[in-house]
Amino acid sequence: MASQHQQLKHRTTTKQQQDDQQNEPIQYKKTDHHNDTKMNKSTRKQKAKRGLKSLGIALSIPLLLTLLDISLFGSSYQYVSMEKPFWIPSLWALHLACLGSAFLMGLSAWLVWAEGGFHRQPMAMFLYLGQLGLSLAWDPVVFKAGATKVGLVLCMALFGVLIACARAFKNVNPIAGDLVKPCLGWAVLLSIANLKLVFH
Repeated sequence: MASQHQQLKHRTTTKQQQDDQQNEPIQYKKTDHHNDTKMNKSTRKQKAKRGLKSLGIALSIPLLLTLLDISLFGSSYQYVSMEKPFWIPSLWALHLACLGSAFLMGLSAWLVWAEGGFHRQPMAMFLYLGQLGLSLAWDPVVFKAGATKVGLVLCMALFGVLIACARAFKNVNPIAGDLVKPCLGWAVLLSIANLKLVFH
């Protein structure tokens, strides 16, 4: 009887130990999953911060360069004083459109960069820098140097580079390609203003 009691006690103890051993890995897995979730959240926050920082840089650099260009070379007594039909933009509207284009192109370029597009298609980066350089060159060439015919060539080159830029960006990110399209309108506006100066 005592022997049966001991055997029963031994079985109960063994079963309890087995249950404890089975429960231990489950608790470990839960803790491990919790740590993974924490790490994922932390990684996402870091990526979001880096993304916002890079977006700020992508927008601020072209905007600051454009503002500097306007402040140094953007005044023109000839353009302000000449008689203009309603479809010729005033000087402030021209500058506002220039800033809007710089903003849209910066945002578009950032979207391409975020997708890794500049690594896969380096030409897209050269096209972006090319249109930025052409847009910055227009004010000093036309308003300061008075080379209106050269300015017209710059406008045509800018329009062509923007078309190529829209296509290259669209291959990486369709939204980025669409953001370039309003900038084509700005290039046309610039060309119209330039034409008025040539034939004034």
